[in-house]
Amino acid sequence: MKLLYCGDVVGRSGRDAVIQRMPDLRSRLGLDFVLVNGENAAAGFGITGKICEEFYAAGVDVIVLGNHAWDQRETLGYINSDPKLLRPLNYPKGTPGKGAAVYTLNSGRKVLVVQVMGRIFMDPLDDPFAAVEGELAKYRLGAGVDAVIVDIHGEATSEKMAMGHFCDGRASLVCGTHSHIPTADAQILPGGTAYQTDAGMCGDYNSVIGMEKTEPLNRFTRKIPGGRFEPANGEGTLCAVYVETDDRTGLATRIAPLRLGGRLSQADL
Repeated sequence: MKLLYCGDVVGRSGRDAVIQRMPDLRSRLGLDFVLVNGENAAAGFGITGKICEEFYAAGVDVIVLGNHAWDQRETLGYINSDPKLLRPLNYPKGTPGKGAAVYTLNSGRKVLVVQVMGRIFMDPLDDPFAAVEGELAKYRLGAGVDAVIVDIHGEATSEKMAMGHFCDGRASLVCGTHSHIPTADAQILPGGTAYQTDAGMCGDYNSVIGMEKTEPLNRFTRKIPGGRFEPANGEGTLCAVYVETDDRTGLATRIAPLRLGGRLSQADL
């Protein structure tokens, strides 16, 4: 199976980078499943139903969120009606939406997607490791499901790496998001799980993690908020992680970073 995970989409430049390139990527790479982190897609803060539909129309299969899940108030009422939109699994019981689901492809193959949010330097949610363990206990990779993708949305690289090793041999891909900077540690762990600490951002890198530079610089240098954060609107880079799996076991046989367009050094397949 051929999987693609696109990192945090920030604002219009990030949306354009994904939406405009996705049809070609699906065709050229023969992608079976595409996952996108969309929690910053709506002007940098949250997502809307309209934006979700634009992603789906372009060829995205599933969208995951993160700590900005509820920044657009409409999402609270919308998420229960959209089975392809996931929020972190370890939100408290009773939170709208769900954090894990199995998706059946046209080929009949099944993909389990699990998203959790880290707790180091983040909101103190429920234990992400226990939440992931609960889902992995329900499905056996290569038997109950053909692929398992785990996203850990977090600040600390140590927590993300720990999740990778925690899932090694039981997931096809464990990938981090939230930091908005692609890491250079794409690898296949000893047990066969593909891993990268952060997929990076889909957005304008002439920015401060996707935001126009003036206000972040003002806050760092003067410690006085001067206005709202606004997404940078230059040409965006699409940052993603590409994974191929063994159809028999569901484990990874290849992982490669993908960086297309914008300011970053390019990495194509």
